[in-house]
Amino acid sequence: MRQVLVAGNWKMNGSRESIKGLLDGIKAGMGDVNAQVAVCAPYVYLADVQAQLAGSNIGFGAQDIATEDSGAYTGEVSGPMLNDFGCQYVIVGHSERRSLFCEADEDTARKFAAARRHGMTPILCVGESLAEREGNVTEEVVARQLDAVIALEGVAALNDAVIAYEPVWAIGTGLTASPEQAQAVHAFIRAKIAGLDAAVAEKVQILYGGSMKPGNAAELIAQPDIDGGLIGGAALVADDFLGICRAGG
Repeated sequence: MRQVLVAGNWKMNGSRESIKGLLDGIKAGMGDVNAQVAVCAPYVYLADVQAQLAGSNIGFGAQDIATEDSGAYTGEVSGPMLNDFGCQYVIVGHSERRSLFCEADEDTARKFAAARRHGMTPILCVGESLAEREGNVTEEVVARQLDAVIALEGVAALNDAVIAYEPVWAIGTGLTASPEQAQAVHAFIRAKIAGLDAAVAEKVQILYGGSMKPGNAAELIAQPDIDGGLIGGAALVADDFLGICRAGG
């Protein structure tokens, strides 16, 4: 039985003061949470997050990683640097990285590899735009994004990873895929992986990442192939984030 994972993606939000209050609130409300919980913070706050979460059962990580380990890559942050702050997770291939920063599927695959190389769990984001959904190519898009990672690292690498399906049209828009729409894509992802390795498919956690909120989390997570959520806006409010975490059982 796969455990539910709820991971917060703070994106480019927060201050030292607000993050302290947010984490204090989350820690105080964890007593009745059975799900795995993690937060992914901006690089500059990782030291604060590491210190504040020491001794807790809340995991943490970064929102991106460089493909290279060191060198003349101004502005980049490498896996060894993230290791220095105890990062357990790294988001790779988020739709905002793919669209705003023009990252190709192959770039995501190399970042996935970098995270694993340094002992971190990549949270691999896949998903389609509104135009792609309306064009009935959702499965082709998601398959292409998965194939880039599998081609580089092999399907067994997904044993060390989390997948997050994020319909791009439902991120920050207030729109949410219906539980049936979300489940259909999650089932497709698991079936695709099962075609290569059934054991990997059964084990891998697949999260939903499109405007999950306390009010819709339980119905989404109740779907057989949805193992939790990658949470954006609601992760910035302790009570909302905890509400989603509690929906995970």
